[in-house]
Amino acid sequence: MILTIDDFLYLRNQLPVIDVRSEGEYEAGHVISAINIPLLNNEERVVVGTTYKQKGQQEAIMSGFRLVGPRLADIIENTKVIGNELIVHCWRGGMRSSNFCQFISMTKIKTHQLKGGYKAYRQVAVESFKKPFKLFSLTGFTGSGKTEILRAMADEGEQILDLEKIAHHKGSVFGGLMMPPQPTTEQFQNNLFEEILKLDLSKRIWIEDESIAVGEIFLPEPFWKQMTTSTLMEINVPKEIRINRLVKEYGHADREKFLEAMTKITKKLGGQHYIAAKEKLLEGDMSSVIDILLSYYDKAYRNGIEKKKRRIKLYSSWNGTDVHVYARQLIKEATTLSTFA
Repeated sequence: MILTIDDFLYLRNQLPVIDVRSEGEYEAGHVISAINIPLLNNEERVVVGTTYKQKGQQEAIMSGFRLVGPRLADIIENTKVIGNELIVHCWRGGMRSSNFCQFISMTKIKTHQLKGGYKAYRQVAVESFKKPFKLFSLTGFTGSGKTEILRAMADEGEQILDLEKIAHHKGSVFGGLMMPPQPTTEQFQNNLFEEILKLDLSKRIWIEDESIAVGEIFLPEPFWKQMTTSTLMEINVPKEIRINRLVKEYGHADREKFLEAMTKITKKLGGQHYIAAKEKLLEGDMSSVIDILLSYYDKAYRNGIEKKKRRIKLYSSWNGTDVHVYARQLIKEATTLSTFA
């Protein structure tokens, strides 16, 4: 059975999805629920591709069969343990997924092949970022607890997009510390698309103000452009409280990795500030380290916020306690803004 992309997005919640592309293709980007069972692995795909260029399609097909043949029994056994009805896709819904379905169907497993393959999925994902979003963005100095507030809003029933969670990065040069490896940009965008699918786009969506790059990944440009015109709500938290919050957040980080990250902003921090921060780090005085680092980050924030002032619709102060109480306060104020917009 051939599935349209709409049928696929519905049925994949009920049936296992098998991605028969090579390991490398899968790692670069995949459907979040898909299980990778390569029909051709990385090396075999290169061989078949080379054969196609040098000897043509028919010889490439025969080369593929010769390579798959010895592994076919293992492929079938690995597939049988997943289920007796499956969705299968390759890159474009072509020969690999078609052949896989034929092989598997001989074992009485029912298969559904995605028309257009992973490419069709990517096209829908990319198009989703062009849809209109009712974004409310939280901004504020480093250490203001924007992510914590965002997640508290989710607990209160609000819609959020936690970009830092999806990106496995907190945004700053230190943002990758104590975090899992970042996905590829393509995989990040796939994961973002999956989160967007859960949302009601007719309603308000909270998000943290970010640059187009979060660590090593990049936001989809159409989505980021909407972020740059979204309503801003600025959170003001005293510096002492922000220092304490950041010490709790990064105080257990590996000292060598922290120093390595700090070295990347030596020029922006200033030589004297870097030396002072390094000395305090080696002494274990994390509060002083953070205090010095904020001299750079606060200045950078002030410079950046000047360009966004016209978008700020609410200035709000927070003492860093009772985050759910504060989240409810912001929600109420945002609703008032929307009512009188």
